[in-house]
Amino acid sequence: FHPQIISNSVSYIKITAGVTAYHQVTGVAGRSVTLPCYYNGEVTSMCWGRGSCPWFNCGTNIIWTDGYRVTYRRDGRYQLNGNIPGRDVSLTINNAAVSDTGLYCCRIEVRGWFNDIKTTLELKVNPGELIF
Repeated sequence: FHPQIISNSVSYIKITAGVTAYHQVTGVAGRSVTLPCYYNGEVTSMCWGRGSCPWFNCGTNIIWTDGYRVTYRRDGRYQLNGNIPGRDVSLTINNAAVSDTGLYCCRIEVRGWFNDIKTTLELKVNPGELIF
């Protein structure tokens, strides 16, 4: 017999201006998990943070971009592997741990007061399970 790890599940969401969304993602410890975040409109800066989206910024910052490249990264496990100028700012957490479970905020900066696009995602990282 050969044990296998149960794979992670991710569904995708596309966000349009002025929308606040809530989304759930499940992953498996020791694997990579991707929290989806996309936007429309002009290229702009954005951030990811731990916890639900606050009024301003991203709370506990994980990663920032200027719309073209990453300008701040708290830890090397956090990556934006998508096409950032193409508006794919999905967050990949490499070597996910059960302690990564919790809320995450994807905040897209939009000019004007209170126009930012905020997406709160709930990540659940399960311990790896063996199937015999």
